[in-house]
Amino acid sequence: MRRRDFLPLAAAAITWSPASAEIPAARIGFIHSGARQENQAFLDAFREGLALHGWVAGSNVAILDRWAEDRTERLPGIITEVMSNGVAVLVTAGTAATLAAKHRNATTPIVFVGVDDPIAIGVAESLGRPGGNVTGLALTSSELIANRLQLLREIVPTLHRLSVVVRDDPGLEQKLREIYRLAEHMGIVALMLEATTSSALEFSFTRLRGEHCEAVYVASGPLGPAKRLTIVSLAAEAKLPTIYSFRVFPIDGGLISLGANYRDLFRRAAGHVDMILEGAAPGDLPIEQPRSVELVVNIATAKRLGLTFPPSILARADQVIE
Repeated sequence: MRRRDFLPLAAAAITWSPASAEIPAARIGFIHSGARQENQAFLDAFREGLALHGWVAGSNVAILDRWAEDRTERLPGIITEVMSNGVAVLVTAGTAATLAAKHRNATTPIVFVGVDDPIAIGVAESLGRPGGNVTGLALTSSELIANRLQLLREIVPTLHRLSVVVRDDPGLEQKLREIYRLAEHMGIVALMLEATTSSALEFSFTRLRGEHCEAVYVASGPLGPAKRLTIVSLAAEAKLPTIYSFRVFPIDGGLISLGANYRDLFRRAAGHVDMILEGAAPGDLPIEQPRSVELVVNIATAKRLGLTFPPSILARADQVIE
């Protein structure tokens, strides 16, 4: 009998004590850099994944979810508080939360979701065998980057100068190298504009007018969506087709996004947690890449830019916003 199958029986055997009956069999810390209101669906997906493996919140497992509300300086304190509650596994969403967890803890298993380059940021030795106490699901692949560039080329067939707007998110170095490499292969000159604040974002988009760029690639990591309304507004003012990595951008007025299906990533993270709770060492579990991607297009935004999506893009879209 596996441990998770035994746990409900064990809980039933101690129901004579009200205090002990309230103590869950296993505790999981769920740390997200963003706000609950915008990201609750990812926690729900994680819970669904756990249930598929026999772990039911409130029965044989408890999830201590904490949200930094886009204030990354809060993460170290959040990690410390969650660790003090004796969690068996930490699930961290994004690079900032993962780094905070790794810096605060070298032994408790960590399962991350949505880290661009776990090797570059120093939390894994390799994708196949990460070592240490960290594993999870990475975010970016060369194929995704190439597909985004191809989408821009379909929208702007004459594209040859591309602006790459980045925020100061950790772990983006490898992604940028891949963007430059793949763009060059397609005959596109990529120009990087780094923007760490709202005022820097405004300055970056102002520079676009003098750089004669024909499109924009927003390459921010998981912190990017926190500034999406500003970025979408600036892209509209610049009147340039812009592609994003997160579906929330076109939903809030951006042109087009192609990115990993985060709900799928969080459901799959539950499989890593299950194996760890069953005794597997996180350092022996390979880091996985996205399997499901989402293409979202905003037709209304395209019309305002004087663009028409090719039928080939509309046929592939997972969501079309009128």
